[in-house]
Amino acid sequence: MNNKEIVMDVQDIPKIPKWITLSLQHLFAMFGATILVPFLTGLSPAVALVSSGIGTLAYLLITKGKVPAYLGSSFAFIYPLTAVSEASGIPGAMIGSFLAGLVYGLVAVLIRTSGLNWLMRILPPIVVGPVIIVIGLSLATTAIEMAMYLPGLDEQVYSGTHLSVALVTLAITILATMFFKGFFGLIPILTGIIGGYLFALFQGIVDTTGISAEWAELTSAGSVGAFLGALFQNPGFVIPFVDYSPFAVISWQIVFAMVPVALVTIAEHTGDQMVLSKVVGRNFIKQPGLHRSIMGDGAATVIASLLGGPPNTTYGENIGVLAITRVFSVFVIGGAAVLAVLFGFIGIITALIGSIPSAVMGGVSILLFGIIASSGLRMLVDNNIDLGDKRNLIISSVILVIGIGGAFIQVTDDLQIAGMALSAIIGVLLNLILPGKEKGYGNGNMFSDSQQTAD
Repeated sequence: MNNKEIVMDVQDIPKIPKWITLSLQHLFAMFGATILVPFLTGLSPAVALVSSGIGTLAYLLITKGKVPAYLGSSFAFIYPLTAVSEASGIPGAMIGSFLAGLVYGLVAVLIRTSGLNWLMRILPPIVVGPVIIVIGLSLATTAIEMAMYLPGLDEQVYSGTHLSVALVTLAITILATMFFKGFFGLIPILTGIIGGYLFALFQGIVDTTGISAEWAELTSAGSVGAFLGALFQNPGFVIPFVDYSPFAVISWQIVFAMVPVALVTIAEHTGDQMVLSKVVGRNFIKQPGLHRSIMGDGAATVIASLLGGPPNTTYGENIGVLAITRVFSVFVIGGAAVLAVLFGFIGIITALIGSIPSAVMGGVSILLFGIIASSGLRMLVDNNIDLGDKRNLIISSVILVIGIGGAFIQVTDDLQIAGMALSAIIGVLLNLILPGKEKGYGNGNMFSDSQQTAD
């Protein structure tokens, strides 16, 4: 890469006004997707913002300030988070997230000591691609239900108004994705949410009570201290040993629901690092090392679990911002992380997020969940996986039907291995058992031990 193309390199520090502006760009790029995950899983969007910011700062520290990546809420964990929350409550979901973070750490240590070949044998593209497709399509019914039905009812009641809001939101998001250029082309999710929200206001389905209450409290403050007290609020943290006892919640069902997904997202993380390396013009797989970036991702997920937020992962939206602006400064990324933390503590922003109708989020989700599924298909295409081969066809077919069909194994009365986790486990087993393993690797460039060195 020609260094003249770089506007700001990884270690460059911008002046304060430019610093704030560039950091706000990254904040807006991740904002829509980051708040969508907690919105769908019953967690606090404010906590998600705080945990993404703190998690990103931890990531930058662990990668020694060499990798300009922002971490936000992971879509891959939406389904297991929802399933675990329904069975064990939010504390159970946090225990699952904590365990997923530990898996990241274990994999990072193994990569540091043994390289990447063992991971490739367990998770070749023929396994990872279909599992990612399962992740996206398993969420399809959630998106449609949010788009079509009245929220908060025990039974499904069709609403034409809500469907119209969802379709308008979807249309705006598609138009923004297709035709917006520059920075605005990088925030189609946020654009869709804002446009859908405004349309929902005209349709009368937005509850602005919370916003009005926050605004009234701010405007009635008689002193600076009172104003700050009204402005900043507790995001709603869920902290172990304070709000719940982890040992009373943990179960094997939580382990089997969350841990297999962590292995798949680690493969996705590796792909993100390869893309980021191409954008910046440095080999981050080699230096500071994939083990460090995976450890940073795991640390961010552990931090989120200790606060009550969803697992974190590197964001393609923010990699897009880097590609467009050519500003690779980790200080800009760090600035966005600090702003995210501040936003999470501002009550009126929390109230604004809480007022977004489910139909708006449903409209955005129709596109986003489809994109997740399509990214799994893209992994198969990019790695030249031959689905005409019987072995590859068998593995992908079994994963898809078991995962999307919702199959489960009832191990005990309290232990069930279901859906996405079961499909991932069976896919790994089939890949290890069936002959002709080399056919599942495709062109073999998903991982490369030659690119990995430890510092």
